[in-house]
Amino acid sequence: MTAGTFLIELLRYVTGKRDSLTHEYVQRLDVWRAQPRPRDDVPLTQCRCVVVDVETAGLDPRRDALIAIGAVTLRDGHIQLAEHLEVVLRQDAVSTRDNILVHGIGGMAQRGGQAPPEALLGFLEFVGKAPLIAFHVMFDDTALRRAVRHHLGFTLRARWLDLAYLMPALFPEHARSARTLDDWLRLFGIEVSQRHNASADALATAQLLLIALERAHRHGHSDYRTLHKLEKAQRYTRYQSAATG
Repeated sequence: MTAGTFLIELLRYVTGKRDSLTHEYVQRLDVWRAQPRPRDDVPLTQCRCVVVDVETAGLDPRRDALIAIGAVTLRDGHIQLAEHLEVVLRQDAVSTRDNILVHGIGGMAQRGGQAPPEALLGFLEFVGKAPLIAFHVMFDDTALRRAVRHHLGFTLRARWLDLAYLMPALFPEHARSARTLDDWLRLFGIEVSQRHNASADALATAQLLLIALERAHRHGHSDYRTLHKLEKAQRYTRYQSAATG
């Protein structure tokens, strides 16, 4: 057991976490933690990145349970349809009827999902240390960090890019009219087979990412480091605009 995993187990013991990590889980976590982080200065069209979307039991990822994770891989500038993840986490209590109507994951599917530690480990192994992309990252990141902390006992610190800020930064001509994911998908004619399905939303967001990367490449914003700076600048611009009314 590595020092990092020992600390995870100690934290779980002290805080009384519900799930216990088997020896196999500990070994798998060690392998994942040992993976090198990809360089930040390599164009995203020349490496692997993962688009993520999650579904929860409500609108507050700080309190509502993580129900499903969908993830799609982009490798060398192409969506890899054969390289995707779709997993439902087993729930102790089924979410409300109104919530089920949103994401379509019924009570039987929720009760029959994967054990959360297994589902989350599978997600980490699928992602590796690749940068993650989502639309409104805060929601996905909060839900995933909360679930990983609860079921695996450590704080997930992933590298994200947020298309909710990158798109208006790269397409300022549409920044006022396009705000939501639906707005941007409609603008570029991207169809979603089932909205609020984690895998379908991830695939649609991946198509949007390809459009963003094409525009970014034309302006010399092709690697994670540069795009992250562009995202931060757009966040600041939006914050300043909101503060001044």
